[in-house]
Amino acid sequence: MEKLFDMIPSGFFNCLSSGSNSGIYSDCLQIIYEQYDREISYRIVRSRIRDAVAAYLLENHVDFIELQEETGTRKNYNDLANGIIRKFCSKEIGWLEEDNDDATYEKHIIMTEHGILLAEFLQNLRRPEREEFSSYIYNIYNVLRNGEQWMQDPYTEGLKNIYRNAKLLSKALKRLATFIKKIIERMFKEESLESLTENIIEYCEGNFIREYARLTKQQNIHIYRSFIRSRLEHIQNDNELFELLVIGCAVEEDLEEETAKEHIMDMIQRTKEFLSEDYDRIMREIKHKINVYLQIAVGRARFLRNREADIRGSVEQTIRYITEEMQTLNWKSEMPVEMSDLFLLDRNEFIDIGSIRFPRKAQTIRKETFANLEEMTEEDIRKAREAHEKEAYSPYSKEKMKIYLENILGEKASISSNRLPMESKRDLLCALSAVAYGEENGYTIQVEEGYVETNGLILHNFEIIKGEN
Repeated sequence: MEKLFDMIPSGFFNCLSSGSNSGIYSDCLQIIYEQYDREISYRIVRSRIRDAVAAYLLENHVDFIELQEETGTRKNYNDLANGIIRKFCSKEIGWLEEDNDDATYEKHIIMTEHGILLAEFLQNLRRPEREEFSSYIYNIYNVLRNGEQWMQDPYTEGLKNIYRNAKLLSKALKRLATFIKKIIERMFKEESLESLTENIIEYCEGNFIREYARLTKQQNIHIYRSFIRSRLEHIQNDNELFELLVIGCAVEEDLEEETAKEHIMDMIQRTKEFLSEDYDRIMREIKHKINVYLQIAVGRARFLRNREADIRGSVEQTIRYITEEMQTLNWKSEMPVEMSDLFLLDRNEFIDIGSIRFPRKAQTIRKETFANLEEMTEEDIRKAREAHEKEAYSPYSKEKMKIYLENILGEKASISSNRLPMESKRDLLCALSAVAYGEENGYTIQVEEGYVETNGLILHNFEIIKGEN
């Protein structure tokens, strides 16, 4: 294997590691690369490159002194730009090459192959291209569907193209799953509730979420997966087509026939495994991370909202303060008088933040109504009270079960279930209620081996012990 640094000039990366000037050199390479955008080749008249670099130096007020010694220039921005071009054309750097036109004798600047790759790399670092994930799936589907288009060269135009799209999709999704936290954190950078809300809206309406939606809906792999899998299996089982693939792979990749056969099998198998298993695992991971970070964003929004100084936030903070005070004070006697006039604190026993809401729709009174009220006599009030008391009475309440156990145990520290009275239905209900309220009443219930049958029910043996564990 040829070593990387044997393929590039010795000082290829020096301009990017020269301290304060590295940013200037990087920008100049980008400026030069952009000049070739509308050209038919990476070859432009030298004066045009010089003017573009000089304009950049002038617009950004680059200090002469910083670059004079490195480029050997002393006069103006044109000279400084010429010095930078000479530096990039040197054998030690090798980003550019200088050539003379045979017809006009004008000097031309040519970007080297390594210089183009470096400029594209820097551009991608600065402004990464948004990948259309769904296009990879559709490309695979489209190639397999139109087999007649690649039958002349089934390896290069068919299987290799399919395998390349599967690998690109795999890499893109793995990068997304790895770095999605940074993407969402960048969207959810909060300075205030308004800015956080704007960032969330931008995220929901942005390119990333639209592309992710296409990947999970319109271009969902489940629409194409069964067809892709069946076509790959057909390619694998079609002896004539498989033989053509092996021959094409051996010629294209310069491999022995047996090695080429293994390579073809590996490409088909890896493509099937990725589309069948790995794809689903990666998508589950992405979905999980999106849900987690969205929940974090909602939590931050609530925190910022509660911290805001608007009217609603003030009301929430006031009620929160009152409820906290109610938990620490004997509020019926110690709550300040001026606060008791604001709320009916003796009625609202369960105030919390969730109690605050605004009516969804205001109710309007359209027509007056009248109701005849019948006054209750003292006898009616007494009978109603007795009926309510009778309805609310429970012989198996927590308090009564505590008294029941105290009477049953007496001075004993514990009692087992076979010592409890269970002859009648009432006795059985008392025993079950005593166990149900046991821990709340300060007893420990210990389940033991064996069962007891009584009144048509089978119960575990148990022991009731005074005191909590």
